[in-house]
Amino acid sequence: MSGARLLFATTGEPAYDQRMQRICTTLAGAGHEVCLLGRRRKNAPDLSAQPYEQVRLRCFFEKGKLFYLEFNLRLLFYLLFRRFDALCAVDLDTIGPCFLAAKAKGRPLVYDAHEYFTEVPEVVGRPLVKRAWEMLAAALLPRLRYACTVGPALAEVLGNRYGIRFDTFRNVPWSSDAPPSLPDNRPFFLYQGVLNEGRCLERAILAMHRVQGAELWLAGEGDLSEGLRRLCEREGLSDRVRFLGYLSPDELRALSPRAFLGLNLLENKGLSYYFSLANKFFDYLQAGVPSVSPDFPEYRAVLADHEVGWLLGDDDGSPESLADFLNARLADPAERARKSANCFRYRELFCWENESGRLLLFWGKVLEKKS
Repeated sequence: MSGARLLFATTGEPAYDQRMQRICTTLAGAGHEVCLLGRRRKNAPDLSAQPYEQVRLRCFFEKGKLFYLEFNLRLLFYLLFRRFDALCAVDLDTIGPCFLAAKAKGRPLVYDAHEYFTEVPEVVGRPLVKRAWEMLAAALLPRLRYACTVGPALAEVLGNRYGIRFDTFRNVPWSSDAPPSLPDNRPFFLYQGVLNEGRCLERAILAMHRVQGAELWLAGEGDLSEGLRRLCEREGLSDRVRFLGYLSPDELRALSPRAFLGLNLLENKGLSYYFSLANKFFDYLQAGVPSVSPDFPEYRAVLADHEVGWLLGDDDGSPESLADFLNARLADPAERARKSANCFRYRELFCWENESGRLLLFWGKVLEKKS
């Protein structure tokens, strides 16, 4: 396969979507003309140079039903007047216009499920919204031939639900040859990612009341950004918790190795989180930083064979129990050092170079008629 025009549509911000950056870079390196379509948020950063085209659609609305309606209409009109040999809808919130445009042009459509969209906490707690997305998925996904997702457990669940095959490309970073780095003199726990519901962020902040000699650093923004900042002020924790805002992938790679451990905590608020295999889990690993993850199937499977972190399976989910766990880690730097050494030992297993070959084979099947 060579020389195809590939369009990827997402409601995310191209500057921060590392999974899409890796996919688009790999396909562009294979000789394809690739375009990543995303959204332009307020105060969005300038886009860095990439080996593929980047387009951000500007919307008047930032969130909610009106945003999805506006973005989908803008995306549909954009796609109808652009040439492409294959189209990829990233998550369910872009599937409608992508399906219509692909049908209108007689081109193959790929569905890339970064999550179990109808089972994310923001949807699970809203029955009417959940039902609407479920109806859309049930109407369109069984009619697709090509689909992929981020982990084998989720691939099995989605495949059984919609009756189609989901290939798997894990959300792992490019390999790193960075040497080991000691944690900062004043240790900090790092969370990187969106500040959204179900990430145990309130719990982590409140736990800092009982954690001595360390800080919590949050790299990212999201729906809870303002509320979490107010919580810190109200609890008198502004000197113990740092909000770093959005960081570029390069900035994250420079920061992560300095952390004492990485936080990858999730509440069991829907099947999307339960079957997740988050990119941050592997980002921490590549940085040589052991992390704490929920006792969910994918993390349990990795940590059973590779001791690169801890599972936290406590039932009460209280800030006090998390504080006890973090204090125990601070009290045993030798254990942290051993797990950090394992991160370096195994990072060649969990890198994008091992996924990119499968990605190219997958897209070869998508484009075989064109070839």
